Amino acid sequence: MTGKLSATLAALALTAGLGLAGGPPASAAYCGITWGSLAKVAYTSSTSPIANVRSGRHDCFDRLVIDTKGPASAYRVTYVNEVLGIGSGAIVPLRGGARISVNVIAPIYDASGHATYSPANQSELVNVAGYSTFRQVALAGSYEARTRIGLGVRARLPMRVFVVPGPGTGSRMVIDVAHRW
Repeated sequence: MTGKLSATLAALALTAGLGLAGGPPASAAYCGITWGSLAKVAYTSSTSPIANVRSGRHDCFDRLVIDTKGPASAYRVTYVNEVLGIGSGAIVPLRGGARISVNVIAPIYDASGHATYSPANQSELVNVAGYSTFRQVALAGSYEARTRIGLGVRARLPMRVFVVPGPGTGSRMVIDVAHRW
């Protein structure tokens, strides 16, 4: 009887060691991330101006936040071969192995033409030194109520985009890019 019990325990240990029992399924996503890397698009009728661009580091992803002075704006966020300047068509150089074009129906100026967002350095909107995924965030221009931001990332990785209302009458467009697949 102890021989059968020992043999059964040995077989279970071998099965668990080979990953045939126990452990997560092969389809389990990194940090629960199931976003993918295809374009993210939303359409709204608002053209609220941009007030700020900021970033943050998280355990599983890097985050870019675009603050607007009113309701959420329409956007298209997609991986591209090159981020092009609005109006000029000039290539915006970005560090990293992949590039994301962030297009927002939101100017960086108000109805009177006064700047609502005026970065000190258009090539380095936020400091992303030490981030796991982000390599550079650059302004690619703002023209006719449209603003483009180039996001240089380490590689083509899963991303998600969503809008959070507030604070006050403003809103925040959030772009998360995972650290890995």
